[in-house]
Amino acid sequence: MPSHIAPYDNFNRPIVDTGDKLVPRTYLNHVKLKKGETYSYRLAEYESVCVGYSGTFDIKVDSEEFKNVGVRPELFKGKPDSVYVPLDAKAVLTGVSEESVILIAGGRYEEKLKPFRVSQEDVDTVQYGSDETKTHRKIYHVLGQKNRDKVGRLLVSELFTVGAGGWSGFPPHKHDEDIEGHETAFEEVYYFAFNPQHGFGAQFAYTHEDDLGPVYHIKTGSVICLERGFHPVCAAPGYEMYYFTILVGKTKNSSSRILKKLMNTRYTQFRV
Repeated sequence: MPSHIAPYDNFNRPIVDTGDKLVPRTYLNHVKLKKGETYSYRLAEYESVCVGYSGTFDIKVDSEEFKNVGVRPELFKGKPDSVYVPLDAKAVLTGVSEESVILIAGGRYEEKLKPFRVSQEDVDTVQYGSDETKTHRKIYHVLGQKNRDKVGRLLVSELFTVGAGGWSGFPPHKHDEDIEGHETAFEEVYYFAFNPQHGFGAQFAYTHEDDLGPVYHIKTGSVICLERGFHPVCAAPGYEMYYFTILVGKTKNSSSRILKKLMNTRYTQFRV
């Protein structure tokens, strides 16, 4: 059964920790730093990526340093700037701006790779849906096709609805079976935010096409964990919706297959 983690102050502790019962291959943390404050972590069996949600920070990964990561002052202004952290590497984050917020996404993997920066120029931008059907959304692939050969099973993106209100995850679809040419199996975790911040939406989650719900009332800071099923989501009229998506595949091949499918469609007109 999917779960909704209601917004709360996590005090820089993982929201979805390693070995979670519902999504054991996935990790999520929301870290907030004041200028000069530090936060460190090490995930023995999980590769991860530190994504600049807002503000600027430095990060040291083992002996390699990345300076002034995060170049957008606010979430809804510009592309993300991020750093990939291999499994079992020590990462130390230091706040540079007056306040910086970092989302850390992780996925279980077996091989230690090399750290690298995902600058704004390295982010794949894709648009889906249409204004006519209120399904138009813009996606920034942080770990996507451009860096597929540098990571394991972790896929991480930012998604923004275009306009005030509308649908995403639409038409309804799922990622819980490996069916060649049609579907790939993933765990999925979403972190939501709205503009204005008091906005809200609804996350649908159902296993079979004829099921009724559940439906979750989502606000800024809501987290949805999905191990299976269909997952359309909508933002209420007047609000722009953002969600940070973490997909962790059962195999590296499953990640490559879904990326090829996503990148082949730059803008799709959905007819409903």
